[in-house]
Amino acid sequence: MSGVDSLWEILVVATVVALAGLAVIVGLVRGGGKRGGKSDTTTIERPPTTPVEVEPDGDRPQPPPGEGVEDIGGGVAVEVEPEPTTPTLERPASARGRLARLRARLARSNNAIGNALLALLSSGGLDEQSWEDVEDTLLQADLGVEATDELVGKLRTRVQVDGATDPEVVKGWLREELLALVDPSMDRRVAASRVGDRPAVILVVGVNGTGKTTTVGKLARVLVAEDKDVVLGAADTFRAAAADQLQTWGERVGVPTVRSDREGADPASVAFDAVKSATEYEADVVIVDTAGRLHNKAGLMDELSKVKRVIEKQSPIDEVLLVLDATTGQNGMRQAEVFGEAVNITGIVLSKLDGTAKGGIVVNVQRRLGVPVKLVGLGEGPDDLAPFDPEAFVDAIIG
Repeated sequence: MSGVDSLWEILVVATVVALAGLAVIVGLVRGGGKRGGKSDTTTIERPPTTPVEVEPDGDRPQPPPGEGVEDIGGGVAVEVEPEPTTPTLERPASARGRLARLRARLARSNNAIGNALLALLSSGGLDEQSWEDVEDTLLQADLGVEATDELVGKLRTRVQVDGATDPEVVKGWLREELLALVDPSMDRRVAASRVGDRPAVILVVGVNGTGKTTTVGKLARVLVAEDKDVVLGAADTFRAAAADQLQTWGERVGVPTVRSDREGADPASVAFDAVKSATEYEADVVIVDTAGRLHNKAGLMDELSKVKRVIEKQSPIDEVLLVLDATTGQNGMRQAEVFGEAVNITGIVLSKLDGTAKGGIVVNVQRRLGVPVKLVGLGEGPDDLAPFDPEAFVDAIIG
């Protein structure tokens, strides 16, 4: 056999071997990688996705409108996690006219005062016993001795001069004299606007149980309704959960709260940080809640004075609001005097003025402290804190 023939035979054999090897490889691929058997590859079922429409001109597939599907190229649609949504913040009701809208609640608790006075004054033939009854009614309404004597004296003069017994005439007299006692000339605005390049600073004081922290939260809502940028300071660090309570109020309307995570932290330090943060934040106003433990411990009043001094190292205090429970009567008057000695009170907030409250406390506390009632709480709702309106208040009392 020639060398050419031998070479030809070698090439033929090599070709046959190569073809056989290729056949084996193809079989392995088709068989799932195992000789002579079925594939054991598990098929993963994916959730169906919204079909992707392909443009007629063969352009790259585009994802359909809607959420949850994203085109990652090559015509492949994959599901994507939705973006986290921001909780919808509450929009507080406007504070304007709140007292007028809530007048019915106030009238229910104080109407008896007006009715009793009108019945006495319009009965005719008032004797000394009748005037004593008028005085008793006013004193029971927490009007105070001084204001009661003044009001009765003016009413007696009018009755003696005019001798009128018509209920509407008497009602007019009573309204006029009560309104004068409430004193509509007092400035009842709350200092809550920026002063130059700094926020206004409001310090809120009062004993525990008066609704002080709740009042701070409600006041924040009043100011947010007026488009104010508000920061809250949780400086009541001695009452369990006070900071949590205040923070919850703030979160509902998008207001930040400066607080300490440690119970019993220095309240003056928290107050200082709150004012500092509000300044950096360029807020309109910062409202600082303070500790409200028993008012008859001198150390606590000293502590409150310290909070005031520390704040004033970086900013003046524009407003000091004292929260009083309107149902406490003379005890509330004592509280007012003690707090007035510790800090310079600029305004009163009367909480719980609905229910069993006696309206005369408005006149009494204003006279004792020489500062106006600026806000009143008339219910448990988040928007039941109202700017005090002397005329609406008197109208509610006399019915």
